[in-house]
Amino acid sequence: MKTRGFELVSKYENEGIELPIRATRHAAGYDLSVAEKTIIKPGEIKLVSTGLKAYMQAGEVLYLYDRSSNPRKKGLILINSVGVIDGDYYNNSGNEGEIFAQMKNITEAEVVLEKGERIVQAVFMPFLVADGDEEVVKTTRMGGFGSTGR
Repeated sequence: MKTRGFELVSKYENEGIELPIRATRHAAGYDLSVAEKTIIKPGEIKLVSTGLKAYMQAGEVLYLYDRSSNPRKKGLILINSVGVIDGDYYNNSGNEGEIFAQMKNITEAEVVLEKGERIVQAVFMPFLVADGDEEVVKTTRMGGFGSTGR
């Protein structure tokens, strides 16, 4: 049985994308890379594809964090500060659970991201729920970035 990890979305299965690994023994995060060349104009916010989806156990979540070098070296920031990838995002009917990084160019020049460049780090974590939460009627996820309502 698989516990947690990454898979390629079908669109990128034959594109030579490697699954992320931790860079060091004590690293908490997995560096996710850009799936295809992406150009971000000055001030633009763009969804950058990683070509990946993530599976995990109930009670777990995958957080996306900006790489510390992005603002200084690339002029990019993860605009939503922390990306939250819920377990039910995996293989959803809207987009197969493809993980995107929502990046903003904070420079006055175009930023070109080449395929394979590391863009965000991903950390699996457990999460807690409030009392009474299991009694609430839940909907089925159909996509990402605001797909569950306003």
